[in-house]
Amino acid sequence: MSATKPMKDPLDLLDFSSALSEEEREIQSTVARFLADRVRPHIAEWFENAHFARELAPELGKLGVLGMHLDGYGCAGTNAVSYGLACLELEAADSGFRSFVSVQGSLSMYSIWKWGSEDQKREWLPRLAAGEAIGCFGLTEPDFGSNPAAMRTKAVRDGGDWILDGSKMWITNGDIADVATVWAQTEDGVRGFLVPRGTPGFTTQDIKQKMSLRASITSELYFDSVRLPDSARLPLAQGLRGPLSCLNEARFGILFGAVGAARDSLRTALDYADARVQFDRPISGFQLTQKKLADMSVSLGNAALLALHLGRLKDQDRIRPEQISVGKLNNVREAIAIARECRTVLGANGISLEYSPLRHANNLESVLTYEGTSEIHTLVIGQALTGQAAYR
Repeated sequence: MSATKPMKDPLDLLDFSSALSEEEREIQSTVARFLADRVRPHIAEWFENAHFARELAPELGKLGVLGMHLDGYGCAGTNAVSYGLACLELEAADSGFRSFVSVQGSLSMYSIWKWGSEDQKREWLPRLAAGEAIGCFGLTEPDFGSNPAAMRTKAVRDGGDWILDGSKMWITNGDIADVATVWAQTEDGVRGFLVPRGTPGFTTQDIKQKMSLRASITSELYFDSVRLPDSARLPLAQGLRGPLSCLNEARFGILFGAVGAARDSLRTALDYADARVQFDRPISGFQLTQKKLADMSVSLGNAALLALHLGRLKDQDRIRPEQISVGKLNNVREAIAIARECRTVLGANGISLEYSPLRHANNLESVLTYEGTSEIHTLVIGQALTGQAAYR
């Protein structure tokens, strides 16, 4: 058989873009162009130096991706699929930027939009949507990640105020956030509070020496007798339903984002295999290399179509938490396998930051764990299938 023109986008194999509306394709391409100009030329250096380009927050706000799936208060009000496609392009550049946008929009902003008072929405959402303010989401603790019901952070009534004590761990944007959504035990169950930066007793500390998500800020939050007025409480949130609803929003972005990391890894491997010559021919012409590329393309296509299907369900307000777990579990698992396999196509060059697959693989180690570990999502699916909870 004669050679044919190679595909520049492995998703073209299944004509993925034909399943999108014109508006969805335009949003995706707009985000991709922004990242090509403002992030991709610098991301290897930022990853190596553990630097997050905070100055891009207002530009991301102007682009319209911060809280883009929310309505009102300066938010773009796009559909879920468009938000997912933006996450796909963001993570194709680097998981750190998708994490920033996810935490800002699906955790910080969504918690205020869904559970906050009108005054809280008016105070924070327009600034967060514009990137003029940065938010974070404090749920995970040093000893309690998969079991948030056991959190030790507490808020106790003191007259008309609340006294907040405790700590949170592995918090994206924590050290640069202007406002933290913090979840705490109260006598009425788990409640959420908005804690602005500078509140006495509220301090943060960066987590250093990370091998993953290096172009993202990860922090610890500390609360030492932090006094908050009752107006800081999210009035509509009571119990774990509040924070878990926010996590489902973030997980939805992840199941699209993982497709982006896998696609970028595979694009890199395809380009490299076409240019790398061994035994007097490009390595793309060898059967073992083609098997790797073909298998990864099938996995990538399946993950992309799963993400799109779940996006359509979400836009119809029909998506269930266990379906999001299916997407997060499958797509992150497939993405990390693709990134690792792409590294093997690159040989020794694959360990260099000149190429993206190993950077994506390192980042996906974090994505595999946060917003619910693979084990937890497996048990969510198992409970849906059997009706039996097996978390203990």
